[in-house]
Amino acid sequence: MTTPARRGRPRSENADVRILEEAHALLVERGYDRFAMDEVAVRAAVAKSTLYRRWPTKDHLLVALVAKIQDEVPVADTGDLRHDLSVYLTAIATGLDRMRRVGRDQTEQDRSAGVVAELVAAAARHPDVGDVVRNLFARRNALPLALLDRARERGALAPGTSSEVLFDQLAGALYYRLLVTGAPIGADYVEELVGQVLAGSGATPHSEGI
Repeated sequence: MTTPARRGRPRSENADVRILEEAHALLVERGYDRFAMDEVAVRAAVAKSTLYRRWPTKDHLLVALVAKIQDEVPVADTGDLRHDLSVYLTAIATGLDRMRRVGRDQTEQDRSAGVVAELVAAAARHPDVGDVVRNLFARRNALPLALLDRARERGALAPGTSSEVLFDQLAGALYYRLLVTGAPIGADYVEELVGQVLAGSGATPHSEGI
């Protein structure tokens, strides 16, 4: 009995890694407007057809890059909810701030959201990109939502607290500052934000031995 041949060539994980690494380097160097798919293919030493088969537009590629960057941010559960949320959201905020500065010498007066705003716009323009973005956030947000669920189960949050609503308050504030006001979103702001949101939710940090 013979084994049926697989159709098409297998996906090369090494090629994916090279493409995403070179895409990141080029994005930091050039920014969104001057980011060129063909140059990524040259730098990654892959055929253009290989690149476009995986990611048909630069928006698809950059969403994949953002997913990779976010996946590198751990969601720790030390039992100290305020600390864990502050550490996680500070890392996210730092990444967002870095993404809005790529490809430009941003001054204090330049409060553009940069690449993040471009990807939000792309998600609105292209349904398939929007689906990818929503799936990315649904998958990634499952981790901090589980952190909040566990905190509620051990009594660190009030029994009726919605993990989804609480996390929306936290993440929504970061993206509001990034996309609307352009105000700084550093560690001090994140710690104050987490403290106030948890206080408003009836969090009981002392029950966790803090």
